[in-house]
Amino acid sequence: MASTIVVTGGSSGVGLAAAEQFAARGDEVVLVGRDPQRLATAVERVTRAGGARPAHFRADFESFTEVRELASHLLATYPKIDVLASNAGGMVGDYRRTVDGYEATVQGNHLAPFLLTSLLLVRLQGGRVVSTASRAHGQGVPDPDRLAGDPGSYNSWRAYGASKAANILFAAEAARRWPDVTSVSFHPGVVRSNFGAGRVTRLFYKYAPGLVPPEKAGELLVWLATAPAGELLNGGYYVGHKPATPAPHARDNALAAKLWEASASATGA
Repeated sequence: MASTIVVTGGSSGVGLAAAEQFAARGDEVVLVGRDPQRLATAVERVTRAGGARPAHFRADFESFTEVRELASHLLATYPKIDVLASNAGGMVGDYRRTVDGYEATVQGNHLAPFLLTSLLLVRLQGGRVVSTASRAHGQGVPDPDRLAGDPGSYNSWRAYGASKAANILFAAEAARRWPDVTSVSFHPGVVRSNFGAGRVTRLFYKYAPGLVPPEKAGELLVWLATAPAGELLNGGYYVGHKPATPAPHARDNALAAKLWEASASATGA
């Protein structure tokens, strides 16, 4: 039976590769992206992969207003969402505060996905949330008391790592709070993509040898989205097809609970 699968960050990289694979399986794919041109290109690729033109919505996760508008569209359109592939995210080179008052990395990579998932919870009952995290989570610790960040001490990799740790903490806490929804996070590998902030980092992620093709990372996302729930560790962090142990701060239940409450307060979820 075909599933309805929403893929955020679906206009490039891992998200687009997974969306093509979902479409080829016959699933109903809903693409979410920020850049209209890349989103249009992604729609054509997914159409070729599956034969049906996917629904698509543009939203910038640096705006809670746009996230709420996206959620309203999805709630009005789909009576059931089987999988939310929470894949949107990226790195911000210099400190930037969003219109909502939060540091851009933590908002785009954690707070906005937290808000979207919370708003879609009524449609996700019995379904699944798969969050794209990273081994880079070891490089930063999220601070629930300082979600606006500190421009004086900002470091792009530390901020990115903290946001990826937040993804892992979210998946684990969601499993505890929402037992009717299977929630997992995963490290996709060091994927060849347009990821990064700054010319050197972007060149590395495009051309360095040994990088994981987006298609392979997409296969892992698809597996996590479609494997029988009983075969997965609810709340688990996956590296490959097996649960892995994240850094100590990313498995701290007290931090997970505190971050959840701070995120709910920040987003109004």
